[in-house]
Amino acid sequence: MRLKFVPPMMPTLVAKPPQGDDWMHEAKFDGYRTQIIIDAGSARIFTRRGLDWTSKYRDLVAAARELDVDNAIIDGEVVVLNEAGLSDFAALRKAITRRQHDLYFVRSAASQRPRLARHGT
Repeated sequence: MRLKFVPPMMPTLVAKPPQGDDWMHEAKFDGYRTQIIIDAGSARIFTRRGLDWTSKYRDLVAAARELDVDNAIIDGEVVVLNEAGLSDFAALRKAITRRQHDLYFVRSAASQRPRLARHGT
């Protein structure tokens, strides 16, 4: 049976990080929320809304196929870094069509489904 897209938890932007042990905090990147599904000897990549972007992320699909797993659903974000090492959304949009080797997949910290809060502006 093939694995199916799982809608990701979407963090809530807050002015101040919440307190307590039940919270996990996630860094804010300027990229595309992405889910990689590996199963049946293949890899597929979806947007946060479940659109299949496998054909847009050819190099990431090839890298995902190399992972030593039989089945996995990996939540993260696709980014491109600028010269200062910061994620750059304009560069990301260009890289998808012109410079696939510049794409990075950054895995989300959550391995289960804790409550998430995103701190930033």
